[in-house]
Formats: sequence, C-alpha cells, structure tokens
Amino acid sequence: MNMLKLLTLLTTVVLLTACATSNSGSVYSREQARQTHQVQLGVIAGVRPVTIEGTKSPIGAIGGAAIGGIAGSSIGGGRGSDIMAVLGGIGGWIMGASIEEAVTQENGVELTVKLDNGTMIAVVQEAEEAFAVGERVQVLTGAGATRVRH
Repeated sequence: MNMLKLLTLLTTVVLLTACATSNSGSVYSREQARQTHQVQLGVIAGVRPVTIEGTKSPIGAIGGAAIGGIAGSSIGGGRGSDIMAVLGGIGGWIMGASIEEAVTQENGVELTVKLDNGTMIAVVQEAEEAFAVGERVQVLTGAGATRVRH
C-alpha cells in the first residue's frame, strides 16, 4: 500500500510539472514557431514587478483527491475506512488544487513601452530579464502573443 501511495504522489508531481507553461519573453510555443511576428521599436517607460498566477487545471485537484482518498482509506476499518476515504479525497482535492496553483505561480514584470509611433502599450511577461526605464527595446507581436526583448 505504501508503494502505491508513493507512486501516486510521484505521478501527480510529474503531471503538475509537465503542465506548467512559460510566460517568458524567450520561450515560444510550437504554434508560434515559424510564424510571422510584427516588430516595433520603443523605449521602456515603466517597469513594475507583478505576480503571474499559477495554473488551475483539474490535474492538481484530481491528483490530490487520489492521494487523499488513498491516505484516508488506510485510517480505520470497514465503514469508517470508507468515510475517511471520502473525506480524504475531498481534502486532497482542495489541497491539490492549491498546491498546483502555488507551484506554477511565477514572478513577472509589467513593462510599459512607448513605441516610436507614440503609442503606449503594456506587456506582462516572466521576470527573467532586467529592463530599465529609458532602454530601447523591440516589441514582437504575432501568433497570439506579445513579448518585449532587448
């Protein structure tokens, strides 16, 4: 029984990690590859740290429910074991969803850019690169995404 619990936990962690997507300015999805992107030039007018919320897929909740149900069923015996399995499943569902969101949450940056044509835009992306007010940047738009790069 302990081996089954460990296997379930490891599977849940792997699935949660695999579901994480990137909001990086340097990462492109498969669908964005080989697509045309419009490039505009501008100057950073503002930089503000933000938090990019984590994913809320059913995988964390389902994995948590499975683990909670298994753990709950090992408590008590007979009908009590069944009740604890249900309660453990419900608690696991809630905890699994919360854990998934917390694990996939990212630090981001909101970049306000004054484009050369005078238009002001704001783009949010992962905070993996440092940007400074007054810095010249490129803004790439296309295939459903906008990103700022040096």
